[in-house]
This record gives sequence, C-alpha cells and structure tokens, in this order.
Amino acid sequence: QVQLVESGGGLVQAGGSLRLSCAASGRTFSSYVMGWFRQAPGKQREFVAILSGGGTGNYAESVKGRFTISRDNAKSTVYLQMNNLKPEDTAVYYCNAIPLRPWGQGTQVTVSS
Repeated sequence: QVQLVESGGGLVQAGGSLRLSCAASGRTFSSYVMGWFRQAPGKQREFVAILSGGGTGNYAESVKGRFTISRDNAKSTVYLQMNNLKPEDTAVYYCNAIPLRPWGQGTQVTVSS
C-alpha cells in the first residue's frame, strides 16, 4: 500500500514560486509513475503533471512552461516546482501514483493577486 504525504504549500503573491514535495512509502517507488493533481474550491480534481520512473514530464496546458515535476528515487519523493504562480493556481495540491492509490491530505496553495 502506497502512502503519500504532501508538503510545501503556502500563501504566495502572483508571480512567486513554491516547491511542493510528496514523500511516498513503498519499496518500489522508482517503478511508479507519479503525478500531481489539484482541486480548486467548487471544482473537480484535475491533472497537473506526470512523470515516469526515468522519463520526462508531461503537463497540463495551463501550467506548461511554469511548473516542473521531478523526483528523487533515493528519497522516494516527487517534487513540483511552481514558478510564475497565478491566482488561478490556487487549489489543494495532491500527488499520487498511477494507477491511483488512496489520496493523501494534500497541501494548500494560495496565490494572491
């Protein structure tokens, strides 16, 4: 069973940056495809970025060029570097493996204008 713990969220002004982290349990983390998702108030959870064990990331159009997903397999951790943040990026951010496992608690990102 994979357990996921997200951290690194906070309040930031538009144009600022944040780096989210997601620590995952599991002895075979390096083989997991990992992704980041987000859920804004009143909206459905949506895909943000995905990264295979050793490949390049794929991104939602809304974050392409601003967000970067990466991973450290030795630490069983996946990251999301978010630059040039916009108010519309405000959401609770979640990580998960693919296929999806039980969701963690997420981390709140709030971008003020």
